Amino acid sequence: MPVTVLLVDDEPLVRAGLRAVLEAQDDIEVVGEAADGAAVIPLVRQLRPGVVAMDVRMPLMDGIEATRAVLRTVPEPPKILVITTFENDEYVYEALRAGADGFLLKRARPAEIVHAVRLVAEGESLLFPASVRRLAAEYGDEGGNRAARAVLARARLTEREAEVLRLMARGLSNAEIAARLVVGTETVKSHVSAVLAKLGARDRTQAVIVAYESGFVAPG
Repeated sequence: MPVTVLLVDDEPLVRAGLRAVLEAQDDIEVVGEAADGAAVIPLVRQLRPGVVAMDVRMPLMDGIEATRAVLRTVPEPPKILVITTFENDEYVYEALRAGADGFLLKRARPAEIVHAVRLVAEGESLLFPASVRRLAAEYGDEGGNRAARAVLARARLTEREAEVLRLMARGLSNAEIAARLVVGTETVKSHVSAVLAKLGARDRTQAVIVAYESGFVAPG
C-alpha cells in the first residue's frame, strides 16, 4: 500500500512543489491539500492519510495547535511531519513536543523530502536526530525538564530498555540497534514498544525528547 499524504501549507507554490515531488514516487500518494491547520481535522477524518505534512506557521491555526488537535481528537491519528523554513526554530521544537513525528525544511532537496515522508511513515528511526538534539539543548525549559524527569522515574526502564533508548536518541534504526546489541530485530521492536509504553510516548521522537529533557541523555 502506498503512503498517503495530506499537504497543509498556506503557500500554494509550496504545496504544488511538494505534490510534484511526492507523486513522482510509486509508493507515495498525495490524497489532499489544505491551506491552514484549521482544516486538518475534517480532512484527516475524511481522507485518513498516513502522513500529514504541515507548515509549522500558518495564519489561523499553526502546525503546533493543529498537531495537538489531531492527536487529541482523531482515533488512530496519522504521522505528522511539520514543515519549516528554519531548522533551529522554537516553533519546530514545540511542534515536536506537541506530538509531531519529525520536521522537514522547505529548502530540502527532493530526495530528502521523499526520505522524510517514508521514514516518518515507517516509524522505525528518528528523523534528523542531531537537529532534534540541538533543539532540545536550546529550547528545553525547566518546566518540561521537571515533567520529563518525573516520567522517566515512573517508567522504571530495565537496563536493556535504557540502552535501547540511548541508541534511539542517537538516531539508530531497529535494524542498527539489533546489530549493535547482537540481538534479533523483533527483540529490538519489543524493547522499543516497551520503552514507548513505559514513557507514555506516542513514538520514538517523543521518547527521545523525554530522554533529553530528563537528562537521561545529554542533548548538548
